[in-house]
Amino acid sequence: MKKVLAFDFGASSGRAILGTLEDGKITLEELHRFSNDPVEVNGHFYWDVLRLFHEIKQGILKCSAAGHKDISAIGIDTWGVDFALIDKHGEMLANPYHYRDAKVENMEATFIELGKENIYAKTGLQFLAFNTLYQLRNLKKNRPELIERAEHLLLIPDLFNYFLTGKMAAEYSNVSTTQILNPVKGDWEFSLTDALGIDRKIFKDIVDAGTVLGTLKPELAKELQMPEVPVICVASHDTGSAVASVPFDDPKTSLYISCGTWSLMGTELEKPLINDQSMAFNFTNEGGVNRTTRFLSNIMGLWLIQESRRQWKRENLDYSFNDMENAAKASEPFKSFINPDFDGFTPPGDMPSRIKEFNKNAGLKVPETMGEVVLCIYQSLALKYRYVTEAMEEMMGTKIDTIHMVGGGIKDKFLCQMTADATGRKVVAGPVEATAMGNIAVQFMALGDIKDLNGIREVIKASTDTAVYTPSGDKGWDEAYETFKKACLGK
Repeated sequence: MKKVLAFDFGASSGRAILGTLEDGKITLEELHRFSNDPVEVNGHFYWDVLRLFHEIKQGILKCSAAGHKDISAIGIDTWGVDFALIDKHGEMLANPYHYRDAKVENMEATFIELGKENIYAKTGLQFLAFNTLYQLRNLKKNRPELIERAEHLLLIPDLFNYFLTGKMAAEYSNVSTTQILNPVKGDWEFSLTDALGIDRKIFKDIVDAGTVLGTLKPELAKELQMPEVPVICVASHDTGSAVASVPFDDPKTSLYISCGTWSLMGTELEKPLINDQSMAFNFTNEGGVNRTTRFLSNIMGLWLIQESRRQWKRENLDYSFNDMENAAKASEPFKSFINPDFDGFTPPGDMPSRIKEFNKNAGLKVPETMGEVVLCIYQSLALKYRYVTEAMEEMMGTKIDTIHMVGGGIKDKFLCQMTADATGRKVVAGPVEATAMGNIAVQFMALGDIKDLNGIREVIKASTDTAVYTPSGDKGWDEAYETFKKACLGK
């Protein structure tokens, strides 16, 4: 039996999870859970990373207090793109901006300077306004003193690893979200940052998932009542860890959806797929374990549901998720739709009003009740999954027969069944704890207890249950799909 500690950060919460490997199976035990609350100051959204590091320390203390001083390693995964700048003294210059910060620079100005086609040809990354490349241009323009004083740039999981060990590196899977990585070369694409006047020195050496970065600093180990255990760079982009846990039978005929605040939908390739067609579909090539390619589309996911619920709470309407699902089921289907990736849905705020406005502008029935708004979201997500599935088939020249849904969002059985109905494909749901499982399994791989990526998937298959959803055959989805494409995607 061997144990490791995983920290898994999402956009709204984080957890410390003990992973135990015994008899070829991984078991999980949650030791600490905490909220991840961005802070708005002077019109900007920031990550409260010092508070989050405090929570990491609390997780390690609880691990020690629970009798698990014998853990073999620690690994951290978070979201992508965001970063901190570190000065020559090793101190953080400012709190990192949140990717939903309204002042993130528009991409168009960067396209004018660097060329849109040039950027995609070199990075193969989906164009999203909050990608690191555009955030850096924004800082260079609006806060040049920070760029000038910066000696190091650390993505969020690399920042936490630095706080734990004093060592700096850039883990591959998270670097691949920046739009500064050349996935063919497997290294930073400095031609883009050079053109923006960003000094190359701030970018750290890239390491692979499964690299032992260092050990807990002696003073930190003493404070946290823990030995100087190794800290491992896992697939530190949470989707990289989640995809490592997908129980593929055949990636060539299967897709995955890592389902949570975001829906990350794609497949795993041995090498990047970068051409005019993938650019036209705005698909992305991100890094995975063993430098595989996560060829995928970033889709706005359950953020739409979460933010709608927050708005209703602000209006003293405290609906549970079960209330929302039941109201949606009771509403008339196929009347209202949105493009989940409409830019207007990215910032926090009154989501139901924006959804109503979208339908009004699209000439569709405006959803009036809570149930109609929720149904509109679910239907639109499922139809966007169908669109991405068909795009993947066109680009890859293969027929997709199975969609694997993983992550916390699969607790929503209504969405899982809708995905099967809308796409006409079998849906295999599980594991729920995909990201934590992937994080933990990569740690065991780095320690030599699991052989490789195939071994990771075999262990995770043996450790978790899955549920299968089959299409209902409801032909109403076909007509709804044509309406959705025309009204919401302009296709």
